[in-house]
Amino acid sequence: MADALLVVDVINTFTHDDADALLASFRRRLGGLEAALDDARREGTPVIYANDANGRWDGDAPAHVRDALHQGRGGDVVARIAPAPGDRFFFKRRYSAFDQTPLRQVLAELDVEHILLAGGATEGCVVQTGIDGREQGLKVTIIASACATVDEELERLALDYAERVAGIRIER
Repeated sequence: MADALLVVDVINTFTHDDADALLASFRRRLGGLEAALDDARREGTPVIYANDANGRWDGDAPAHVRDALHQGRGGDVVARIAPAPGDRFFFKRRYSAFDQTPLRQVLAELDVEHILLAGGATEGCVVQTGIDGREQGLKVTIIASACATVDEELERLALDYAERVAGIRIER
């Protein structure tokens, strides 16, 4: 069974309404996210970034990363978790990385049957992507220590739902 690490919404300028809480959570959990990325890259597991376009639909992923590094408030965080050469990157427009994106086709071409999820925000885009992955017939693990949240109580509820109802494995 081939795995892929799917990193959701980590390239961020942190200028939106929930930015302070999300950036603080990313800072607290940065070690877990770095470990997940390091493990995947060391083991040859494909790393795929799925990120909000933030209204910018030019497809220029490197410019999107540069903006997050140099024009946002969390450039120090983004620098440590940014895509590496060989990582895949695409934009999404909704919560789920599967919704109207090429993710399913990319996973099929890589023969991926199990996705490991990391990123933010746990209670929104991460869990919704996990639920959609299960609906696509994939095995899904959310690496909770590699996810950021805007509200820890909502995160707890969302992870409980993902595990108990959707059948998603939660790695704490």
